[in-house]
Amino acid sequence: MSQLPIDSYQSTFHQQIADSHLVVEAETGSGKSTRLPIWASQHGRVLVVEPRRIACTSLAKFLAKESGEKLGSKVGYAIKLEAQYNEQTDVVFVTPGIALRWLAEDGLAGFDVIVVDEFHERRWDIDLLVAILKQKASHRLVITSATIEGERLADYLKANRISCEGRTYQVDIEHQANESRALPDSRHLEQRIAEEVNHQLMASHGDILVFLPGKKEIVQCEQALAKHPDLQVVKLHASVSDKERDLALSGRNVANDDLDGRGLRKVILATNVAETSLTIPDIGVVIDSGLERRTVQRNGRTTLMLKSISRAGAKQRAGRAGRVMDGVCVRLYGEHAALELVTPPELQREELTELMLAAACSGFTLESLSFLDPIPEKSLHSATQTLLTMEAIDVDHQITEHGKKLYPLPIDALYADIVTRIKTKALKEAMVDLTAALSVPARLYQLPNNAEHLEALAQQEKEGCDLTLLIQIVRGRNYPHLEIDQQALAEAQGLAEQMREVFELPQLEVASRYQRTALLETIIKLHPELVFVRRLKRREAFANGSLEVVLGRQNRFPDNAQAMLVFDTHSLPGRGVKQTLTLATTTAPIALDLMVEAELGEWQQGETVVNDDGVFTEMDLVYAGRTISTKLVAAEGQLSLKPIVDLVVSGAQLPGFSEARTREIKHWQLYVKLGLDEQTKFTSDIEQLNFESWFIEQLEVLGVTDVSELEMFDASDIPFEGIPSWLYTEFAEKYPFSITLADLNLEVEYLVGRKLVYVHYQSGSRKSPPKRWELPIWSGWRIQYKKASRIIDIK
Repeated sequence: MSQLPIDSYQSTFHQQIADSHLVVEAETGSGKSTRLPIWASQHGRVLVVEPRRIACTSLAKFLAKESGEKLGSKVGYAIKLEAQYNEQTDVVFVTPGIALRWLAEDGLAGFDVIVVDEFHERRWDIDLLVAILKQKASHRLVITSATIEGERLADYLKANRISCEGRTYQVDIEHQANESRALPDSRHLEQRIAEEVNHQLMASHGDILVFLPGKKEIVQCEQALAKHPDLQVVKLHASVSDKERDLALSGRNVANDDLDGRGLRKVILATNVAETSLTIPDIGVVIDSGLERRTVQRNGRTTLMLKSISRAGAKQRAGRAGRVMDGVCVRLYGEHAALELVTPPELQREELTELMLAAACSGFTLESLSFLDPIPEKSLHSATQTLLTMEAIDVDHQITEHGKKLYPLPIDALYADIVTRIKTKALKEAMVDLTAALSVPARLYQLPNNAEHLEALAQQEKEGCDLTLLIQIVRGRNYPHLEIDQQALAEAQGLAEQMREVFELPQLEVASRYQRTALLETIIKLHPELVFVRRLKRREAFANGSLEVVLGRQNRFPDNAQAMLVFDTHSLPGRGVKQTLTLATTTAPIALDLMVEAELGEWQQGETVVNDDGVFTEMDLVYAGRTISTKLVAAEGQLSLKPIVDLVVSGAQLPGFSEARTREIKHWQLYVKLGLDEQTKFTSDIEQLNFESWFIEQLEVLGVTDVSELEMFDASDIPFEGIPSWLYTEFAEKYPFSITLADLNLEVEYLVGRKLVYVHYQSGSRKSPPKRWELPIWSGWRIQYKKASRIIDIK
């Protein structure tokens, strides 16, 4: 067994873990991920929590091989849908989700030591796990971190601290950018990567590790490098096959015909899964795009967004070039780019529904736990309301029976809620299969680029519905013109079978037929916030009242459809600094009739209609600012007030009344603003007062509920109590709001704070501005004449 930097701390580790928790701050390459679990096993049975599945399985397999024992005997693992361990396994590697579920089941009673690796990634599930274990004080904790969190983390846990340097060689940092402050940029990324790879093939030694934000960019770069004869291009991300992962993590395969005798140069295209834990041999060059896909909160839901990495992340990536030899890290952004110091913790940038549900299932409220960083109040409130609405927690924030059913499901709480609430067997099956498709990391299919193939697909699935297509793909239907990700499909089918077993549903191969409309109606009823309606003026955009989305490229949404259910979204940077563009990536078109039946939105009173049958009012059902339905109802009771106001404003009733009272209201607002009423302050209520709101209030006081009742009153019966009557005439003459001159009609605007009067042109054939002598005295005021964009001082 080779010597690693962490080995010199073995005796210190055993001494310090005996009486307290332990924080091990160690750089990448120190050996912490492979040595600490074995050392900890001398103090009891060990559960090792790894943030990533690929690290979880790879480390377990490596240590099992090192021990000479069969995988699952001395060292094992458990991830979603896959496990290799037994009750006697000394060291079990698990993902945070598995650890939290076991914690909820039995408090991790079968383990003595909990090793939490890569804490610096600051996932919400790891933060929660550590907070609960800190509170319970039932296990010895060993927390590892590769960044500057060590001291603060040790204080938080009241733990001993070991700081260990990694085994690193010299790494030269280079920057490829137009200017020193240039931020990471996704534009033409595959082209820039290919150019840099070609340069490094000539300028450096060793294999090349390229850090990219996601699978899409990996595929694009793979295509850009595909024709290079001297390269072995390997992908490394969360959903690669075991074969691809092993190829990425293995040493170079020497080719006999290679000119330098060293074998083909390997280029590994990786997401930030390669930043920590995993050892990738033979790396001499790192090319860092400076980008990652990071979760953010949008409309109370967590979505992925393309973001720049932090300085800490950049340091982690660069360190990969100095593990086995001197190396170089090429950063495709400026040396002085304004990067964050560290990546913000997930619990400060994601919605907290899953976090709160997980805590409740272990018997804790979030308010009762102490976290390393504070939880945002807004996110806490939003999560509470969501779980109360789902009836997953009660008013005391304790888990309910329904919540206990939701939590063990390895899926988003939203989808778990829908699945558990659907009563009809066929619809529950369909929702299970859809949820399975939505819950795997990779997209199940890619649409064809060929127009004929798209048309053929449209004939197979006529609705343009992602919901239908995903369910049918999971159920094994063949779509010859789709590019299916077979590994993602296998994972989705495995998850569907697991959930079908949980809910005692038939196996996938004998899935029940379902009615699409019935499934849509059920989802709308349970979670109406998933409904988005098309904007009238910007037809490419859809909204639900809180969030606006546009269709992603991989969509078949019909042009004539006016509304949809949105099951998944993806966010991109928008044009402005703080703007984001949210793409709807998984949708189902729905008819507006379904929204009307569910009475989504708010009924608002619209136009007044007078015909031979009487006075009516239009009632508009408005959702996300769009009217989706209108009905005509009799103007009776409270609904009669607006029609009465409309008839008065139009002059059909009480002619001239609305104009007179409107002037009086405007004069009263100016009177108070000038400070002429010592008893009244100018407030927002006075500023927002208008004839309509005032007259409705008068009608309510008078008890008028029918137009015919106005005949009992004249204008003098409904006065506006503003400027005293003995002062009003003089004030109105001094401060008119309209002026009529020869061939010139003007409107007047008073800006009290600036002592400025704007005289606005309204109509008339006169070309010249008004003369000062033609206007009121307005002593002490500056006067300006405005016509279109022209402003002229009147002196």
